[in-house]
Amino acid sequence: MNRQAEAGQSREGLLRSYNNGESIPMRKSLEDAYRSESDSDIDATEYLDRDSINEPPLKSASSAYAPGMQFANLKRTCARRSKCLLIVVAVLVIFWSILAGGGFFLYKKKPMDGQSPPWYPTPPGGTVSQWAESYKKAEALVAKMTLPEKVNITTGTGWSMGLAVGNTGPAVNVGFPGLALQDGPLGLRFADNATAFPAGITVGATWNKELMYLRGKAHGKEARLKGINVLLGPCVGPLGRMPAGGRNWEGFGADPVLQGIAASQTIKGIQEEGVIATIKHFIGNEQEHFRQSWEWGLPNAMSSNIDDRTLHEMYGWPFADAVKAGVASVMCSYQMLNNSYSCGNSKLMNGILKDELGFQGFVQSDWLAQRSGVASALAGLDMSMPGDGLRWAAGNSLWGGELSKAVLNGSLPVSRLNDMVTRVVASWYQMGQDDKTKFDGEGPNFSSWTNDEMGVINPGSPDDKDKKVVNKFINVQGTGDDAHSIIARQVATEGTVLVKNTDNMLPLSKDGWPDDTHGMNMRIGIFGEDSGAGKGPNTCPDRGCNQGTLGSGWGSGAVEFPYLITPAAALKVAFNKDRVYVTDFPTNTPPFKASPEILKDQDVCIVFVNSDSGEGYMATDGIHGDRNDLFLQKGGDALVRSVADGCGDGKGSTIVVIHSVGPVVVDKWIDHPSIKAVIMANLPGQESGNAIADILTGVVNPSGKLPYTVGKSLEDYGPGGKVLYIPNGVVPQQNFDEGLYIDYRHFDKFGVVPTFPFGFGLSYTKFDYSNLLVTKVREKSILPSPRPAGIDPPKFDDKIPDPKEALLPSGFRKLSKYVYPYITKLSEIKTGKYPYPEGYDVTQAPSQAGGDEGGNPDLWNTYANVSVDITNTGDVAGKEIVQLYISFDDVLFGVGAKVDFPIKVLRGFEKVLLEKGEMQTVHFNLTRRDMSYWDVQRQNWVMPTEGTITIRIGASSRDLRLTGFY
Repeated sequence: MNRQAEAGQSREGLLRSYNNGESIPMRKSLEDAYRSESDSDIDATEYLDRDSINEPPLKSASSAYAPGMQFANLKRTCARRSKCLLIVVAVLVIFWSILAGGGFFLYKKKPMDGQSPPWYPTPPGGTVSQWAESYKKAEALVAKMTLPEKVNITTGTGWSMGLAVGNTGPAVNVGFPGLALQDGPLGLRFADNATAFPAGITVGATWNKELMYLRGKAHGKEARLKGINVLLGPCVGPLGRMPAGGRNWEGFGADPVLQGIAASQTIKGIQEEGVIATIKHFIGNEQEHFRQSWEWGLPNAMSSNIDDRTLHEMYGWPFADAVKAGVASVMCSYQMLNNSYSCGNSKLMNGILKDELGFQGFVQSDWLAQRSGVASALAGLDMSMPGDGLRWAAGNSLWGGELSKAVLNGSLPVSRLNDMVTRVVASWYQMGQDDKTKFDGEGPNFSSWTNDEMGVINPGSPDDKDKKVVNKFINVQGTGDDAHSIIARQVATEGTVLVKNTDNMLPLSKDGWPDDTHGMNMRIGIFGEDSGAGKGPNTCPDRGCNQGTLGSGWGSGAVEFPYLITPAAALKVAFNKDRVYVTDFPTNTPPFKASPEILKDQDVCIVFVNSDSGEGYMATDGIHGDRNDLFLQKGGDALVRSVADGCGDGKGSTIVVIHSVGPVVVDKWIDHPSIKAVIMANLPGQESGNAIADILTGVVNPSGKLPYTVGKSLEDYGPGGKVLYIPNGVVPQQNFDEGLYIDYRHFDKFGVVPTFPFGFGLSYTKFDYSNLLVTKVREKSILPSPRPAGIDPPKFDDKIPDPKEALLPSGFRKLSKYVYPYITKLSEIKTGKYPYPEGYDVTQAPSQAGGDEGGNPDLWNTYANVSVDITNTGDVAGKEIVQLYISFDDVLFGVGAKVDFPIKVLRGFEKVLLEKGEMQTVHFNLTRRDMSYWDVQRQNWVMPTEGTITIRIGASSRDLRLTGFY
């Protein structure tokens, strides 16, 4: 099977729409998965071969909404009808002009200058002791490399040029292999026989640090056993500013601390298996609309405009946690940050990431997020992915041979190239990938482009005809007690959140009625398409349609399900068939009028409904990445009301289970008297049915808590919570004017009462909080200790090499579209004065907030210990999530007196298992960073020293039971 036609439309951003009628199967055991090239949409970067100023645009901004087959039919219809073509072009021009706020007429107008200050040169890697040995080895290896070898390591070979979604060339002479990079954050994209773990949002809902780590470790092990060097996850950007954001589900929740802790635990697990983890997307990629140039018909991506304090305290916070955890790769995002593309933003990559946060690994671009050549290297980009440049699968790289030319003509300093290469090689050593017992150097044992055993290595090139074994079908899911399904099931179960349980409706007994007074078996009816298998979990490419039970969102962060246990199947097994009669109706339009008995004859009705979203290159059911609203989809609200009204002829009890990518507004039916219980089950992955059956029947006591706030309407989240669906200019501008106030912080500030607050979740038992004790460890001080000096980075000969070194070897057979590091003749090297960016000649002083991985070491020192006693006062064992929030409301004098602080912010959590009647003492360590704010004048973290910092402990953001002071 040839996956290339579809995959070329895939990774991070081409235009593709799929509706139910066009659902295309994608992986193991599915046939004819892909359309031909001629039926695909026009390439989103087609403009690069045209005069985009003087010629009419090829696509309107709305073309992303049209199914590819319909567009192809339109092209064929109009191909020989000039009048039709003229009308279509005129309509597109008018529509585009209106939609883009006059943008078509502004194409001749340059985007505004970037608002991020310049920060040059790139700080070299190898300045912290934790990486010293790896950099020493890397220095010795890089010193022996030729220019083409160095360029090979920093440039991808091109889309579908290699078996992984991203591939680099080797440095053959020194024995350094090409690297394989593969999505994604919840499993191995395009891989067979691998686990479909619960999504990040479900992991966040567990609030369980151990499970975060174990899931990461299992994920890393599967990647290693499949021959992957670099795993493209975890994801902490988007943070969740907009509850309808399409990719929020890939992250861990709408709070920087929850995201940061979950990410750091995941990274530790992945990298303990020797696989390089990638924290993404750095930074400000909070919505799918307009995230990428030309994806929506506009020549530039949108700009996320974020102030300095907000960037540090909110969107950058979890990235600092990731760097502190030793993450070896960071992926820069598509969109602009403060009107400078993230992958070319020197302040972001050089100043904040590499200087202030002390990042020692390498920065890779999101796929085609690189928008410049030399400039992006100077700004701190270390690896171009997938290597193609501005257009998919064309082989016209911004680096590759162009990078060789830039070094040879003096535009790019040799020292910058050496640092780029050394960062990649040091990361390889840091993970122990030179250990042949773990990495054989032969690359992936599966193909991202075909399901067949035999195939070509480089299907992106028509020249590659050499078929080999590309799929070895190695099962990496583990067996017995080491089966990764065990971890997947536990995460799915603990990530299930019980938000309503009137009259202790749950748990249901497996044996039905507690006595024989009813005279007949209990009758349970299961309703909703989300309860069943639909057409199968892998029916649509990258899970790009909402059918059957929802286990994952869609896009590059999705995977092929090895199996998917449906709720209906699991519940039928869970109940005692001799005492409970279970029927299921896996549709959102059951025949209630034609067959009213299917509803009237039930004692208990369980309704499964959902809400889906995903990455912007795909659309389904009118949803173009970002959700259109926060309501249930596919008629879910109407189904819930119908079932609640008619269950047991009005006398039955209804349970609602929601699988969703994020918050869902439930106020249309939440107070219905027949709805006794409501469960937010998030995105549970392959063990979906088993997890919900365990919760409903009491095999597992629910312990999940909401990683976001559930409001009564989208308006409850404030102006900053709304996706920009219509462009407000040729470069869409999204101003993060709300600053620190998203999700529960916004609800607190403006006194908005949520339906269910952040951190909320019910249990089948009860917990008591007592004996809060705050112990001072260090005295307060306004600023952290001075920045430590660090160690010396590697040193190289920075002399420009002999140009002949980069010439294409004689007799070398090139594959078309493959990205090579070579030049074909010496005359290609053009000398002249390179237009270096403004501020390039100004050397920046190191930030006093830096000095080690994660920033100044003093930021991570403990300044206060907190302890609290938790007692299980209920009748069954259960797990409680103890949450710690801090407030600065008593800081009335000194440096923090005039600073605007949120009412409270999460700063820690611990999950503890307690047997009936058991008491345990839970401990927290509060760091300087936890109790500081970012001062934009001092450009450092400042701790208020006058007054007291308030510490609150409780069961949710709106259920804080004990208060202490530091």
